[in-house]
Amino acid sequence: MYHRLLHIAILICGLATAASAADIAPAEGPVLLTVSGAISAANTSDGAVEFDRAMLDALPQQTFTTGTIWTDGTNSFSGVALSDLLKLVGAHGKTLRLVALNDYAVEIPLAAIDPKAPIVALRIDGSEMSVRDKGPLWLMYPFDSNPSYRTEVTYSQSIWQLTKIEVEN
Repeated sequence: MYHRLLHIAILICGLATAASAADIAPAEGPVLLTVSGAISAANTSDGAVEFDRAMLDALPQQTFTTGTIWTDGTNSFSGVALSDLLKLVGAHGKTLRLVALNDYAVEIPLAAIDPKAPIVALRIDGSEMSVRDKGPLWLMYPFDSNPSYRTEVTYSQSIWQLTKIEVEN
């Protein structure tokens, strides 16, 4: 376990550079997210990167409070900035295709990803999200912080029960 935590800490320090195939240890727990396609890192034999909860939790976390069209009032969302996740895997495509557990899919131009938003939210109000509650992963924007996030396009990109990110050229 110590070796794995040390390995994750080294990864966090190296987020600014693209990862190589040897940089990301294999997932040890249940896989929550698979990133594949035009990436330079891999931890599976098919060239993808699989993340379990511990791996996602070990990455730098962003937290913001916002209202959504799906929840009552405001909630605190925390998770990994999508931009950090993409840097870690060495994404070098033009478009992201995000897929939910039920095969619902959305596309987001890579150029539209800001450094701090959206996040791959792992928690709402400090609690892990269950599948029943739109989890375990929900792509979330800080809707209240910028009117440009309150559009039909952005709402449609806020995919819950996220399970795959495919980086396309």
